[in-house]
Amino acid sequence: MIRPGAPAKRAARPRSKGIDRPVGGEVHLDQRLVSRFVETPVGPMVLAASSRGLALSEFDDGRGAAELVATLLTGNRAGTDDFEPAAREHLAQACSELSDYFAGRLTRFAVPLDLRAGEFELAVWQELLRIPYGRTTSYGAIAARLGRPGAARAVGRANGRNRVAIIVPCHRVVGTDRGLTGYGGGIERKRRLLELEGVLVKIS
Repeated sequence: MIRPGAPAKRAARPRSKGIDRPVGGEVHLDQRLVSRFVETPVGPMVLAASSRGLALSEFDDGRGAAELVATLLTGNRAGTDDFEPAAREHLAQACSELSDYFAGRLTRFAVPLDLRAGEFELAVWQELLRIPYGRTTSYGAIAARLGRPGAARAVGRANGRNRVAIIVPCHRVVGTDRGLTGYGGGIERKRRLLELEGVLVKIS
């Protein structure tokens, strides 16, 4: 079960133009964000959502909400009181689904996502979303599915830039020997998430 904390410091609306598709390899979205802290069995997290969907689900290891949310709003500082109801609805849905996930009642998330990245990163994250609950894959396998069999390292970098932890399941990517590989939330969290899903992992 997760417990919502105090609302996280609010994020400012970006001043860039609202563009719905990649331009120059980047996605620029002019969307307000609403964010909050939640406590989970693997530590505190910060979630943020726009009217489009969940944009952030990160472990809070001392950086704080303002800094985490700022990673989505380059060049903009936190601080606005103007939020759209849809953003709050997406945030509430994400919290509810995460609670069910940790309780073992949910194996597939349905909350809409507002993923913000370059074209290649988005392609990698879409492959992550295709990894079923309780299954794993490797960077090389993802690269091959993208038609770039030599791009395992690039896939690894894109995997590391995922800002929607657990829901975009980068924790399901392991080494070719099924050993644990790097994870932004830490190897111990990765192990616990995979064990929650019933995956046997190799401890190096």
